[in-house]
Amino acid sequence: MNDCPEGEPLHPTRLDIPLEVRQYLIGVLNQTLACTIDLRSQVKQVAWNIKGKDFATIRALCLSIATALDQHTDALAERVTVLGGIAVATIRSAATRSTLQEYPIANLSHNDHVLLLVERLGSYANAMRRTITLTADVEDAGTTALYTDISRVIDRQLAAIEAYLQP
Repeated sequence: MNDCPEGEPLHPTRLDIPLEVRQYLIGVLNQTLACTIDLRSQVKQVAWNIKGKDFATIRALCLSIATALDQHTDALAERVTVLGGIAVATIRSAATRSTLQEYPIANLSHNDHVLLLVERLGSYANAMRRTITLTADVEDAGTTALYTDISRVIDRQLAAIEAYLQP
């Protein structure tokens, strides 16, 4: 899978990662980049629209998650370019490539927002763990470490939001 725009060749690099592996990793990273951009927008949707009990706390958590996702976006895009690819990271490209479910635009209850947020964060967290395995299989320690770092952060954030679902 070569996710450089329409036939664009990869930039040369002195990394000893084979071209086919770099192409594969760039595709995986660009897919994750799209999902990360989408997830950030969904987290902001919650932050802007949540009402009710614990409003301030949930909003603060959402803003913290969005900030972390911004950092992940930068790290993912940088890894794409390190591997010689082109980061595909516009809002329009993210919208068409993201595998996350669309966030409903509706007057939702506090609990519905929290549940939807937990579902989205959980889906993303699980995808990060699957991708750790994929990148380890092609023996790229740098990309594997990036996904491991993202996984650790998103798991903590998911646990913080899930705490609001406890009775």
